[in-house]
Amino acid sequence: MAYQTEVISSQPQVTINSYTVSSVSTSDWSSNVCDCCDDCGICLCATFVPCILGCKVAQDNGDSCCLPFLPGAMIALRTSIRSKYRIAGSVCDDWVVMACLPLCGLCQMAREQKMRG
Repeated sequence: MAYQTEVISSQPQVTINSYTVSSVSTSDWSSNVCDCCDDCGICLCATFVPCILGCKVAQDNGDSCCLPFLPGAMIALRTSIRSKYRIAGSVCDDWVVMACLPLCGLCQMAREQKMRG
């Protein structure tokens, strides 16, 4: 007597007939890193109470207000904002700005959020 077995797969099969490729365009920051005088309120806040401005920028990005107090977190915040708004650049660029010009970089992030918000 011969038995015939049938294998039934429990995993769904998907057939892809076509796909769409979309290109992601990038832009530049709306202001230069040293354009602090473009918004004197942001500039004064960064000069005298940078922790408050850092908390606001972090919260406006959907992050915790405590973020600016963590080592290296402002680099990550800048990278996140750049990615969110599809701004051209790299993590290395973000590191250089936040290591060399931290208050100017903070002002630039705040101006970008204000302009795009």
